[in-house]
Amino acid sequence: MLNCLIIDDEQPAINVIEAYVRKTPFLQLIDTATDPVLGMQMVRDHPIDLIFLDVEMHGLTGLEFIKAINGKCKVIITSAYSQFALEGFELEVIDYLLKPVPFPRFLKAAQKAYDIIKPLLNAPLKTQSDFIMLKGDTKGKLIKVEIDEIDYIEGMGNYVAIFCKGKKILSIMNLKTLEEKLPVDRFMRVHKSFIVAISQIALIEGNLITLKNNYKAEIAIGNSYRNQFLDAMRLKLVN
Repeated sequence: MLNCLIIDDEQPAINVIEAYVRKTPFLQLIDTATDPVLGMQMVRDHPIDLIFLDVEMHGLTGLEFIKAINGKCKVIITSAYSQFALEGFELEVIDYLLKPVPFPRFLKAAQKAYDIIKPLLNAPLKTQSDFIMLKGDTKGKLIKVEIDEIDYIEGMGNYVAIFCKGKKILSIMNLKTLEEKLPVDRFMRVHKSFIVAISQIALIEGNLITLKNNYKAEIAIGNSYRNQFLDAMRLKLVN
């Protein structure tokens, strides 16, 4: 049984795919979302194996969504537009379904997903890596960094500075490369120059983030990252 999520900003389109999922014995619907940011939170909070994902959505496109989850689960795109197919397959989607999706075509894509995902689910459980190895600021130097100890990361051109429990570690790489190696459910890009550990956020005030383990450090929230970051934080808001 594959745990599924449907994300589409049009409820009628969700209703069609939901009906198909419920007719398919090896698929189990976990939830649906018309808001892709909410959908991303669902991916973080639930064991999702497969997402049926629209492309053209408000706030976050399906292709941007796939890049953000960084391979956490498999994706089948459902779209009214064929022009995104090439980029979709470059992002390793399992299949690309054109709306209106006939059930036989849906079932073929679902079976393909099952054949790909099921062996992965049956594979021996691997322990998630709790550290990364980075090139140091001198030739031949490798630095082991415990992921749980990272407070935040600052991009500095061809270098990144990783701040861990009061220590500053310099590594030769760019911020985007490092971002792609970090768990998406534990870190967020909040500025073109900053990534923060979600667990270390103590306070958000205006456009500034204050961290727990480095209370003197205030991280600016960039304009292009602000909405996505605050939307994710509001999902945890207790009214």
